[in-house]
Amino acid sequence: MHLAQFYFKLNKYFALIIIPLFISIIFSPLQANENTIKNEEYYYETLRVNWGDMFPDGNRNAAGPKFFKYLIDQDLDFNDFVEYNKRYCPVSGSLIRPGSAPDFISMLEESTNHKTCGYMYRCCWPCTCDSMKYAKAMNISHKFKGVEEQFTVMTIDNPCGKEEFPLEVNRDYFCNGEEMNMDQVFAVDEKMVIGFLHNPTSCSNSDLLAINSHPVVGEQCNVRNNTKEEELISGMGDIFIKLSK
Repeated sequence: MHLAQFYFKLNKYFALIIIPLFISIIFSPLQANENTIKNEEYYYETLRVNWGDMFPDGNRNAAGPKFFKYLIDQDLDFNDFVEYNKRYCPVSGSLIRPGSAPDFISMLEESTNHKTCGYMYRCCWPCTCDSMKYAKAMNISHKFKGVEEQFTVMTIDNPCGKEEFPLEVNRDYFCNGEEMNMDQVFAVDEKMVIGFLHNPTSCSNSDLLAINSHPVVGEQCNVRNNTKEEELISGMGDIFIKLSK
């Protein structure tokens, strides 16, 4: 009788303590992932709600610079600034939905022409290809909540002096005559910032091998970046290319 009572109590404690602990271990990754998605949803929804303030005419073509300028002008801490910069495409200006994975890319560094590797959040794969060919990486610093932070941005040359400025892009968003409109875009050393390069590092041989052998970033981008501009039909077509080259 005493032995039966002992086993009953043991089973009771097992049910009360061990099983809930086991369940919490099994499901904790799922809960963490749900929290991550919820955070991404917050940043996405905030940009979506403020869409009209950034784009009064609804034209966001190639308007990554507008997003970046809007965000860097807000009173954000650096972590929020980084997270917001994951929710738009620097090339197309499209919003990026929560749960989207970035591409690991390489691009030339502005001042040295050495290759910098990092992660780019984008709406579709052709934007990845266009950024690698036509944008450059630049290291800059900026104060967030009074704290100086260093980070890497993606840049293009001042497009405002072009004779063939792409008609699909709202020129007033970027330009004041042949000068960049600094109320609308953010620039460093006459280079227009189009977006944020995440987790940047100097490219190693293994990094470049991984990129070049990737079925999209390597193989598909190689095809796209060797196609005549007038024959490009996917992604932004040649809109961003005309803006940036």
